Amino acid sequence: MPTSFELIEKMLDMAQVTKDDLVMDLGSGDGRNIIAAAKRGARGIGVEYNPDMVALSRRGAEQAGVAERATFVEADMFEADISKASVLALFLLTDNLRRLLPKFLDMRPGSRIVINTFAIPDWEPDAKETIGGDCMSWCTALLWIVPAKVEGTWRMGSSASGELMMQQKFQNVSGTLTVNGKAHPIENGRLRGEELSFTANGVGYTGQVKGDMIEGQTAAGEWRARRTQ
Repeated sequence: MPTSFELIEKMLDMAQVTKDDLVMDLGSGDGRNIIAAAKRGARGIGVEYNPDMVALSRRGAEQAGVAERATFVEADMFEADISKASVLALFLLTDNLRRLLPKFLDMRPGSRIVINTFAIPDWEPDAKETIGGDCMSWCTALLWIVPAKVEGTWRMGSSASGELMMQQKFQNVSGTLTVNGKAHPIENGRLRGEELSFTANGVGYTGQVKGDMIEGQTAAGEWRARRTQ
């Protein structure tokens, strides 16, 4: 059952696909996700195990006038290199998504994953929308934004100083901020790609994660943190 064209457009809208994106589809079928992304000016790669569907996809891209931006390869989706993709547009069963989860989490922070109906196990989506109209089944688009990896201990400086210990479950962050020997729990910790926000001791913190550095703001001024372990 292919994704409806209306839901594809909803998925691409939620992922905010532009000409600057590389969109990939694993198990790309007749290629419609990639062809739709290419019509928006993006580059697209479809990975499909069935050679007949690969040939069909290539013909579809030619007919749509986007063959120069839409590439289809015959390959095993579980072996595909998705590291350069900024967007994944998928329609896969839950068991397949579970197997792919480690690869999803190793994508660049801020990469977007949009999926027709089936959720990635244990990882709550960042957004969910259902189309109406004539759609009777497979009508829901789910969006995830790959979070930066922040779990560990961080030494803080600038206007806010102390030790930040963070635990992470996907985009949700918990832990403690220790200042002057007193530990304060992290509340409402959240990641949206590289953007981190949390509250500790009544103070709101926002910051951008860049590898082993975080730079951000509080009401009192700038703060920085470096990962120590």
